[in-house]
Amino acid sequence: MPSSSSSLFPPGPIEFARFNSRRSVVHSAKGIVTCTQPLAAKCGIDVLNAGGNAADAAVAVAAGMNMTEPCSTGIGGDMFCLYYNAATRSVSALNGSGRSGAKCTLERVRADLGLPPVQGTSSDITNDATIPFLSVHSVTIPGAPAGWVDTVERFGSGKLTLSQILAPAIALGEDGFPVSELVASAWGDAETSIRQASPNFAEMLKKDPLAQDGCRAPRAGEIMRNPTLSATFRALAEQGKAGFYKGRVAEELIKVVKDLGGHLELDDLKYHMDVGSESVEPISLKFRGQAEETDDDGVELWEHPPNGQGIVALMALGIMQELEKQGAIPTFTADQHNSAAYLHAVIESLRIAFADASWFVTDQSAMPVPSAALLAPEYLAERAKLFDPTRASDASLAHGSPAWRSSDTVYFACSDAEGNAISFINSNYAGFGTRIIPKGCGFTLQNRGANFALGPVNHPNIFAPRKRPYHTIIPGLVTNLRDGSLHSVFGVMGGFMQPQGHLQTLLGQVIAGLSPQQALDAPRICISAGAEAVDMLVSVEEGMSDEAVEGLRKLGHRVEVVAGMDRALFGRGQIIRWTVDPIEGMGVWSAGSDQRGDGGAYPL
Repeated sequence: MPSSSSSLFPPGPIEFARFNSRRSVVHSAKGIVTCTQPLAAKCGIDVLNAGGNAADAAVAVAAGMNMTEPCSTGIGGDMFCLYYNAATRSVSALNGSGRSGAKCTLERVRADLGLPPVQGTSSDITNDATIPFLSVHSVTIPGAPAGWVDTVERFGSGKLTLSQILAPAIALGEDGFPVSELVASAWGDAETSIRQASPNFAEMLKKDPLAQDGCRAPRAGEIMRNPTLSATFRALAEQGKAGFYKGRVAEELIKVVKDLGGHLELDDLKYHMDVGSESVEPISLKFRGQAEETDDDGVELWEHPPNGQGIVALMALGIMQELEKQGAIPTFTADQHNSAAYLHAVIESLRIAFADASWFVTDQSAMPVPSAALLAPEYLAERAKLFDPTRASDASLAHGSPAWRSSDTVYFACSDAEGNAISFINSNYAGFGTRIIPKGCGFTLQNRGANFALGPVNHPNIFAPRKRPYHTIIPGLVTNLRDGSLHSVFGVMGGFMQPQGHLQTLLGQVIAGLSPQQALDAPRICISAGAEAVDMLVSVEEGMSDEAVEGLRKLGHRVEVVAGMDRALFGRGQIIRWTVDPIEGMGVWSAGSDQRGDGGAYPL
């Protein structure tokens, strides 16, 4: 794989010409916001113009995305971010995910779901049962509100108040905004489930005197207002965390959960407010591509540690690197990108990584995760031996045993004129989450608890009180090994597709020399993961070559080609790259935005 001395990591402006993209790369010397909603991007641009930095802009975009794309994200969900500080060339991580309630026990939730009780300290319970996505028991405490406050306090410029940062999104809710096309489609698909989930369903629908109950899902191009969400934002802006985790919003949140049979308490909200978001050490893997390369070559991929699944992308990348060292795969060149052999290596590396992550990834504060051991070259080399270049693996792939050492969703990225950048992800999960709406609050509650294991009892991710579940949402960040400078911030949203998208878009740039936009436009694959991993299905996006598809089938993969609107399966990504003009000595931001989404990249 190419070293940083190639055109892949040029010292000056990037030469982009390989993949025929539908969009051009967007360049700026001052900063960029890239996301799936233009109106949300404008919220971030307004904050940058007012003197805020990348972190301030990210919170403005998060609120704007909640308003304009509530089918994917919101203040009732969770967030994670990775922040690159240009002055110190350092990477920081913030875990803004919430926990289950203190009274939410495994025994209680299994009884509520009609499942057999746990017997003693051991049980023959297996992983065949999970919390349904639309069950009130899948609601965990929203971590996003505290995460937004903490992002501004820990990484922000200090020049703007939270009220100034949230003002653009508040205005969208009060003045109204036109609904984009893909959001309108998702809103329409969810209308029935929104009506069924909560007595307060009208808050998330458009007023229409001719419609059933006087409301319906908004259509593309129609004006939608959400003044109750604006009121929630204003409470957070004026009162800080207490504006959400205490008072009216908190009381309505607990009331609707209890009315539907859930077990969250006001004390659970206060606990999260007091604990706040967690500053954690990011995890990373150095990727040189060839064993003989030096630290002046290649990149370092940074991910958020568990309870997020970023470790899947790191492990898969590391396994591919070990396969190359072992001679099991060739040093892929640009013309082999997305060939059958290349995709086979990607698929199998991801399967091995998911087999480990589905067992080990959990809340590190509840049970330590052996991240260092899972990423150790010796362990990755051992796991790489499971790879067979001549055929696909079967469903019996099991997790390994590393030596134990301590150690829907929206993704968007923002950068500023000082060289700072933030990789930010915020999610409800499963579209509108549970669809449950606290009265007068204008948002839906997430269903992250659906990712808890309900058995066996020794599973690291077993459901337990005040515990964070396995999380699918992950931000990504890349630095250059030669000097620790920023290479890019990036991410691909979409459940278990996310680490797969991280791997494919990064390798598209590294192996094929694709631009940020080209890397996002290139067709992707998605393997089954999580509870569906046993079906071993490989979904291939329309646009992949016939030779690659047939080659995968000959290797024994069960392949389906996915086209049209179903291509949402492959996620929607954003990338911002950083380079320096060698003559002017000025930094240049170069961004791409996924053509599978409604938005784009917007320069300052």
